[in-house]
Amino acid sequence: QVQLVESGGGLVQTGGSLRVSCVASGIRFSINAMGWHRQFPGKQRELVATINYNGGGTNYAEAVKGRFSISRDNAKNTVYLQMNFLKPEDTAIYYCAAYGRPWVTTFTPPDYWGQGTQVTVSE
Repeated sequence: QVQLVESGGGLVQTGGSLRVSCVASGIRFSINAMGWHRQFPGKQRELVATINYNGGGTNYAEAVKGRFSISRDNAKNTVYLQMNFLKPEDTAIYYCAAYGRPWVTTFTPPDYWGQGTQVTVSE
């Protein structure tokens, strides 16, 4: 059974930083691409960032380029999203995603989802 457990969400002021983490189990983490998506109230889930199986390739949504950074530690089965220079419009539920393949593009749909963690950026 695949489990993706996010942590690290919370409340932060505009311009601040936050790091969310996702620990995966039930998959061969080191051969799977991973990603982060987010969902705004009343909207569909959207891609934030992806990272290939060995960390050698990443993709970012235009809205977060230069501010967010995705990374992974295969020894810990963990993927991270470092979020800097946060804005109120980054407020959303952030979901960890796992892909059943080692390389992905921004169009590849995830195969597994975490339960989500709330990130709130105050004015």
